[in-house]
Amino acid sequence: MNLDEAQRKKVAEWIAQGLKLSEIQTRIGSELNVQMTYMDVRLLVDDLKLVPKDTEPPKSPNLTPPSNVQQPSPPAPVADKPSANKPGAFSVSVDQLARPGAMVSGKVVFSDGKNAEWYIDQAGRLGLVPQEQGYRPSPTDLQQFQAALDGELSKMGF
Repeated sequence: MNLDEAQRKKVAEWIAQGLKLSEIQTRIGSELNVQMTYMDVRLLVDDLKLVPKDTEPPKSPNLTPPSNVQQPSPPAPVADKPSANKPGAFSVSVDQLARPGAMVSGKVVFSDGKNAEWYIDQAGRLGLVPQEQGYRPSPTDLQQFQAALDGELSKMGF
């Protein structure tokens, strides 16, 4: 809808007074006898290159805790992970780019130092591709791997 120059000046006055767009919409209907949607009013204000005045945000209350509240202690330092190159070390990593046919993939080094690639396919099945043909990790390593993989994937939002 097009407004004439006098009506546009009236809208500019209302903006200068600090009225909200919904209030301007109501006034356009009641005082100018022009029915406009809220979006029409927004576009009109934009076309007129007017900027509604922001109401002052409410002051946030002082968020400092009372002195009788005990502050939580900082978390304990985490011990460094053992090196993945030594036997006895265990590590799981997630690839930045999943291998073809997989939703997510990565690499694992088992406690005996053997490497494998892992993947989760489109059906949600976990697969392992060891570097050494015929290698099978121990049941303990598999449990450890699945727990570590679950932790890594949950960090990534899976």
